[in-house]
Amino acid sequence: MTRRAADVRLDSLLRTACDVIVERGLANTRTADVAQAAGVSQALVFYHFATKERLLAQAFAYAAEQDLARLDTVVRSSAPPLTKLRRMLRLYTPAGRSTPWSMWIDGWSESLRTPEVEKVSRRLDLRWRQELAEVIADGVADGTFECADPAGAAWRINAVMDGLAVQLAVHDRVISRRQFAEWIRLATARELGLDPAQLD
Repeated sequence: MTRRAADVRLDSLLRTACDVIVERGLANTRTADVAQAAGVSQALVFYHFATKERLLAQAFAYAAEQDLARLDTVVRSSAPPLTKLRRMLRLYTPAGRSTPWSMWIDGWSESLRTPEVEKVSRRLDLRWRQELAEVIADGVADGTFECADPAGAAWRINAVMDGLAVQLAVHDRVISRRQFAEWIRLATARELGLDPAQLD
């Protein structure tokens, strides 16, 4: 197998693993399930990942990196901090029972039991908060936001978003997407000295 073919096969296995994990959950996904869904031998799965734990961690990271690539597009743009913040808040909102949020929620749960998944989860969570803190700090520097502690504000805003997003993604009709967006705008505006309408 050429290096290029191996890379393509690895990408395909990771995408298939994500599909299987969304259907079965991280805890109930077996390497045999991924091999069967991908139409390959279980030996090939172990060739790429060595252990089930490594497969789960890399599949979780693969799914999360798709979200973070969209985040990077927002934060690396030349838009002003307020525009970036609005886009980040929209990006974080689950679309109903969204696949990315299913992976995140399952990843957090599995992190309690699987050290490899916990390392990935922690790295990706911290990266999101760091990006949010940097956007807030940029907004403070240019006078758009009022905030004495951008890092703390990023943690508090993110905690509210995570809590509400879990409710929106997991439970039907407990809260609406409109309520989610309204409450996130309210919490963020309070942290940054804004009128919530500025975050519409």
